Amino acid sequence: MTRERGRGGIGGSPFAPHTADETAAMLDAIGAEGEESLFDIPDEVAFDGEFGIEPRGERELRAELARVFAKNDDLTEFLGRGHYAHYVPSIVDHLSLRSEFLTSYTQYQPEITQGFLQALFEYQSLLVELTGLPVANCSMYDAATALAEAARMADRVRSVTGTRVLVPDADFLRSGKRGVLDNYVAGTDQTVETYPMDDGVVDVDALADRMDDDVAMVYAESPTVRGTIEERPVEIGDLAHEHDALFCLGSDVVALSLLREPAGVGADVVVGEADALGMPASYGMGLGIFATRESFLRQVPGRLVGASEDAGDRRAFTLTLQTREQHIRKERATSNICTNQAWVALRTAIHAMALGPSGLVELAEDCVREAAELADRLDALSGVQAPIHDRHHFREFVARTDQPAPAIAGDLEANGFAVHALGDHLIQVCVTDANAHGADALVAAFEEVL
Repeated sequence: MTRERGRGGIGGSPFAPHTADETAAMLDAIGAEGEESLFDIPDEVAFDGEFGIEPRGERELRAELARVFAKNDDLTEFLGRGHYAHYVPSIVDHLSLRSEFLTSYTQYQPEITQGFLQALFEYQSLLVELTGLPVANCSMYDAATALAEAARMADRVRSVTGTRVLVPDADFLRSGKRGVLDNYVAGTDQTVETYPMDDGVVDVDALADRMDDDVAMVYAESPTVRGTIEERPVEIGDLAHEHDALFCLGSDVVALSLLREPAGVGADVVVGEADALGMPASYGMGLGIFATRESFLRQVPGRLVGASEDAGDRRAFTLTLQTREQHIRKERATSNICTNQAWVALRTAIHAMALGPSGLVELAEDCVREAAELADRLDALSGVQAPIHDRHHFREFVARTDQPAPAIAGDLEANGFAVHALGDHLIQVCVTDANAHGADALVAAFEEVL
């Protein structure tokens, strides 16, 4: 018996403990005095045998938790930069919280998980429609792991011979995303380098100067982490293809409903966040988009749900491609991602289907309109320039302030609002249908603080 890595161990069985003699033999082989010597646990966090939690009744416990939760700041968040909140219809909770979905693990046994497999198939189909690319999966943790997996895939496909991965400079790529990418390529021949941006979008001429046949992949985002819309994606894709490199485009499910489909601008891979639908902004837990061309099918990481027929010629669903390492020989695996993201994908699919095509487009249009309107209102205040980039924006924008940005952000927080302070005089604001009700109060607080 074995268990998955994310669920209780690396290949070992919790039901077959070692005997005292076996444990002693192993400790002797490595020269350890005891099992405790294998771990370096600081005294201040080491378990001393007492949890320090006094037993209490339900009423007392609920009262104490209420006091603890009351200490949280009650802020209206205008935060973005990759983590977005949209209103989630109640149908998402009502369906996804059903026990057959909530308690389901990986859908290894198709004969008893047809409903979940169909939902995942519909989610993949949604990504195919939005990206124009024929292959999509539902196994990425988030946008960061999707980007890193795209870079590793670029190293595997036969049409690519380079080892350099080009990404936007530090101001336009979240440090966490860059950190995951660096971790993924560590120990390989691949290296990660940056190219400059120009007024919120790719400096195509500067990118061309950095291109050579040793480039494996070029990554660009639209919208960017600052909310700007990339205006020359076709030229970026052409540059990548001229040097036999892959063009990887980052986006999200809401923006993709409004922007030109990535396949039409030459994207070979699309990555990004899908949890903009179906989930509140969780600032950590997510769901990554990964869609690509059919020619790369055998190099796709994770798993693919496919439609087939059963013995009675009825339509049936199953996991048709499973290239992660616990399913095949380790040296042939394309990914070591193990945790099941299916439930989050289910919520995204339910939310998208509840909106429908026209509703999804209307939501995306609101993200453009509300950002433009809020930027105009802030720009009208003395001491604020918004937005600083002369571009179309989606959800969010960066404003320049005459006064120090950290001080303004701190004063806004004292007034009940959370925004990003990017530097000495730059503040980023994100507005969606989830916080648009607070826009008037935010502008008033801005004016008071200034």
